[in-house]
Amino acid sequence: MSARNEQAVAAESAALTDDTVREYLKNHSDFLQRHPDMLDFLHVNHASGSAVSLVEKQVSVLRERNTEMRQRLNALTANARSNDKLYEQTRHLVLAMLDADSVPALCAAFQRAMQADFGVEHASIILFGDATAADGLRVVPAESAQSAIGALLRGRKAVCGPLRREELDFLFENAGSVGSAAVMPLAGTEDLGVIAVGSSDAHHYTSTMGTLFLQHIAEVMVRLLPRLQAPAQA
Repeated sequence: MSARNEQAVAAESAALTDDTVREYLKNHSDFLQRHPDMLDFLHVNHASGSAVSLVEKQVSVLRERNTEMRQRLNALTANARSNDKLYEQTRHLVLAMLDADSVPALCAAFQRAMQADFGVEHASIILFGDATAADGLRVVPAESAQSAIGALLRGRKAVCGPLRREELDFLFENAGSVGSAAVMPLAGTEDLGVIAVGSSDAHHYTSTMGTLFLQHIAEVMVRLLPRLQAPAQA
């Protein structure tokens, strides 16, 4: 080879970088289809250290992607089933509350569903008023609630997590084993009360968990309570 040809080859090799090859293959995705013999010359190091052909590597990558997609599909299916179950349980609870003809019946429907259908360890519903507890109701003055759990009521939205011991003691009477809770004020045109669910596991209810279900139940209660007989007259 002449010195001139050697210089030309050297210049061409210098211009041919990984980036240029990469861009070429991106712009000519059918290159290996047009030149299938190149598959025999291209090898990729396997995790074990041995070299495998590009075809084997592609099969391996596709197999891994297939496994990942299957896992994601299984997770989506499981989540859909869980949502279906939650929807049915919520529908039954809402219908039971709509059928209630008194405040005690409404509160009983909530407590029964929480324990029997949703498997909640501790469930509480506290109404604000001047009446004393009757027919299984717990009614406290709004001032007492503000003093004990005012921070939980201030935002008028659900609060989840490991609450202070005095807050848990107020929400769940005679349930000292409660470690975390989800609390939702019953707030309409005025503060009507609060509902709460608790667990002995301090990490069961966290600040990052969804509260749509609890908010939905609270909204139904806020609309039903004024229509039913007031606790003090029950």
